[in-house]
Amino acid sequence: MALTNYTSTVADRFMRYVQVDTQSDPTSPSQPSTEKQKDLSRILVQGLHAIGITDAELDDHGYVYATIPATTDKDVPTLCFCSHVDTAPDCSGKDVKPILHKNYDGSDIVLPDDNSVVISAENHTYLKERIGDDIITASGITLLGADDKAGVAIIMDMANHFVQNPQIKHGRIRILFTPDEEVGRGVAAIDMKKLDAQFGYTLDGGERGHLEGETFSADAAIVTFHGISAHPGYAKGKMVHAIKAAAAFVDMLPKTEWCPETTEDMQGFVHPTSIEGGLEKATIQFIVRDFDTAMLAVHEQRLKALVEEAAKQFPGITTNFEVKEQYRNMKEILDQYPQAMDYAQEAYSRAGMEAVRMSIRGGTDGSRLSFMGLPCPNLFTGEMGIHSKQEYVSVQDMEKAVEAIVHLAQIWEEKA
Repeated sequence: MALTNYTSTVADRFMRYVQVDTQSDPTSPSQPSTEKQKDLSRILVQGLHAIGITDAELDDHGYVYATIPATTDKDVPTLCFCSHVDTAPDCSGKDVKPILHKNYDGSDIVLPDDNSVVISAENHTYLKERIGDDIITASGITLLGADDKAGVAIIMDMANHFVQNPQIKHGRIRILFTPDEEVGRGVAAIDMKKLDAQFGYTLDGGERGHLEGETFSADAAIVTFHGISAHPGYAKGKMVHAIKAAAAFVDMLPKTEWCPETTEDMQGFVHPTSIEGGLEKATIQFIVRDFDTAMLAVHEQRLKALVEEAAKQFPGITTNFEVKEQYRNMKEILDQYPQAMDYAQEAYSRAGMEAVRMSIRGGTDGSRLSFMGLPCPNLFTGEMGIHSKQEYVSVQDMEKAVEAIVHLAQIWEEKA
């Protein structure tokens, strides 16, 4: 059922938020990685205060915390709704110019600032399902930022709806906006005691109706080759070149399997993300992904064996192989709390949608939060074509997401 006695604010909010540059930086050691992320966070705090949520605050680490007080006397678990403010480093997020395409008719969307950037239903098949919707894009020279400012706008609109309709019964709700999700540090400095919630939902998914309760488990692997330096004019029998050993190793990586460009569905992969170095030292960074956590060790052992095989070709080369845990499959936690997914599925149904339970070939803040004591599925926002100039979102998808989470909070209250 549609929300009654309410005028949606989600599209207007979204159009404002995407114009704030919040790109994160994977090379920065600071928290947040870029201070400009706080520019949007301050706007959100001001917006929450304007709604009537008096405790909204921004901390030094870039997190926004706020509370929608309970409207029931029942003992309802506190819910947290979470989205991230940063945009991906993959594509510029500076000077975003959002464009609203009313009543999309199914034709190609040619973006005005670069006519070579075309969003077509042929390449973006989900657009065929959104004919008649109002579609928001960028102008062709930046990403849009629907990932995850669509989620931010949805949560803000939900908050506005609840404050304007105090007769709706729901438990205590915590709002959390995070920085640096796109660089893997979205929950690095969260104060879980301060957050004080029992269940969470990230708003960071794609197509309408998708309900995600399973992610990759993820590690990082760092491979280092150490060579021996010598003057190139007198190097015979002395020089051992780290770059050449690293290049030989990279060339040994499988090209028809075990990599992102050849895997799908529930298949894991190993993926080199960067390489740098010189004669004495060369380093390759990897990400290792699999839905089965135990398989990470298998992938890593296979990778290490290739390192050792490559090193044998260059006598004198030494190597280091380091693994760092990143996040784990949230299904391992969510299976212990089936109500988190079941109530979301019921909320989708009340909003007139069939829930499609999905796995994510990536991670969300919810992956880490689930293992930090906050079971946290991921809900759709409509964000599509993410991390690119062809990013888009349907206004009606965002409105449906607001409707779904309003129902979701009510269901938790009813079941308490």
